[in-house]
Amino acid sequence: MNEELHAIAATAAQICSEWTPEAAARYSGGWADEVWDSLTKAEFTVLPVPESSGGAGAGLAEAAVVVHEIGRAAVPVPLAETALLAGWLLAAASRTVPTGPLTASATTDMAVDRCPGGYRLTGKLSRVPYGHLAERVAVLLDRAEPLVAILDSPREAWERGRNLAGEPRDTLLLQDTFVPGEDVTEVDATISGRAFRVRGALGRALLLSGAMEAALDSTITYAGQREQFGRPISRFQAVSHHLAAMAEEAAASTTVAMSAATAGQQPDWILTAAAKAQAGRAAGVVARLAHQVHGALGFTDEHPLRLITTRLWSWRDEFGNERFWERELGAAACAAPDLWTLVTDPAEVRANG
Repeated sequence: MNEELHAIAATAAQICSEWTPEAAARYSGGWADEVWDSLTKAEFTVLPVPESSGGAGAGLAEAAVVVHEIGRAAVPVPLAETALLAGWLLAAASRTVPTGPLTASATTDMAVDRCPGGYRLTGKLSRVPYGHLAERVAVLLDRAEPLVAILDSPREAWERGRNLAGEPRDTLLLQDTFVPGEDVTEVDATISGRAFRVRGALGRALLLSGAMEAALDSTITYAGQREQFGRPISRFQAVSHHLAAMAEEAAASTTVAMSAATAGQQPDWILTAAAKAQAGRAAGVVARLAHQVHGALGFTDEHPLRLITTRLWSWRDEFGNERFWERELGAAACAAPDLWTLVTDPAEVRANG
């Protein structure tokens, strides 16, 4: 990272430190509103959104380092959903991004009927992150002529759910719901369900890589403090091997996720596929080894490790698990003129992906 990205990451880490261990231990759902307010004041919630849509006009790389720090601190805020997904959809629809937490969803199953003054929508949005807590929901209606619909979040209408970490994953049933015409916009065909999944996968890969670094830090600290037979357990060869394996997986995950985020103004889908596949596979390894070193202590509600590992187990499955993205990479490899071209000059493969 360059100096500017390091400075952004340091500021994001300082903001995330407002999420204290005591607050984390009490977490049972919801979101960290005070941290969100600080992120908003720093304009981190709209970093990659163009200035013409009310954003900061920064690049994807700047947003990536902030999302990474959110994962590292295990802060429950919809930053990836607001900055990488909802903000992207709103900008594509030439809309100004409103203040407040946002979320986003993409669907191919929504019935869309024109009516006087707007549209009527019938369908279901499933497992939407932070659905009932968001102020507005950006919905990509993935069709031959894609539409972006901006919905006020009817908090009482959401069927509330949670992932393993306790983060909201809510479902909204729309039944002949009226949406004003000014809140539904036709967008370019590049704003597709696949592009939405790629951006979501990049966000999860960044969160996962940050969380893996946090799990490694926690495990190194514990192994250095816990003593057996008169010496820290980190000095036992088996434990040292565990720590080395965790460090390898965390470093690989961070490297490929940041590579995907810094490849251009839009996520590189092949690097993103590799990032999500690597992070998903590594998440299981890192979580398993962290708990092996910590023993029973790491499973208690009071210990911060569970906040990290439950997120690792949850995020690895969202926006496509490692098997999904490995199949995508395999299909791209089979379709490429040759594997060397795919690795060294895959512009055509990426353009057709």
